[in-house]
Amino acid sequence: MTGPLGGYGGGDSGEGGSGKEGGGGDGSVAGRILRWNLFIGGHLSSSVPVRLVERTDAAQLVWLETGTPMWRTELPRGAHLRDIPPENRPAQGYPAVADRWPMGSALIHQPFSAGHAVFWFFGRKQKFRGWYVNLEHRSHHGDDIDVTDHELDITVAPDRRWRWKDERSFAEKTGHPAYWSAHEAAAIRAEGEQVARLAEAKAFPFDGSWREFKPPAHWATPPLPAAPARTVL
Repeated sequence: MTGPLGGYGGGDSGEGGSGKEGGGGDGSVAGRILRWNLFIGGHLSSSVPVRLVERTDAAQLVWLETGTPMWRTELPRGAHLRDIPPENRPAQGYPAVADRWPMGSALIHQPFSAGHAVFWFFGRKQKFRGWYVNLEHRSHHGDDIDVTDHELDITVAPDRRWRWKDERSFAEKTGHPAYWSAHEAAAIRAEGEQVARLAEAKAFPFDGSWREFKPPAHWATPPLPAAPARTVL
């Protein structure tokens, strides 16, 4: 996902997040605070608290609130992490500094057996702005969701017209040992093509569900968590 930082099932009513407040021993409790950690080329780009909306055996849905306190890596001269070759980065990673999530609020659908996530992005007054397909690899460690970004993405407008994003950068990274081989690149693109066909067919997650979602009123913006335990995978 390459915005300013680096870059399932529910019904049409979007009421899946109205469960009890997170915490306690049940990792599936709606409202539980998790950490969404985005890595680019093996290095941390950002770490943002999100709230669990719902979880099934097939997928989970999390809520990312605009303005949430977060950690981001401090890069030299305002550079973008994806544009710094991994061999030119410090071995221990860049330091993480406190910030706030600057993009819009989003629901994030994370199917457990797939190499992508789908974002419903919302603007002011919770107006739906469209979908964003992030091609990625995820691993889960307790409350941490570690996302290895695959650079190539898809934007899907509210009318379901879609287009590739960052194709040139994806091609330039193909073959680099810190990223993906040509064979893996073909699989990443094929994953994106499958998701694009869902948009064309108006199938979930592009069927209109969750577009009216509003988080429960008692969900306060998550506080700044402890600094990331690691900045390099």
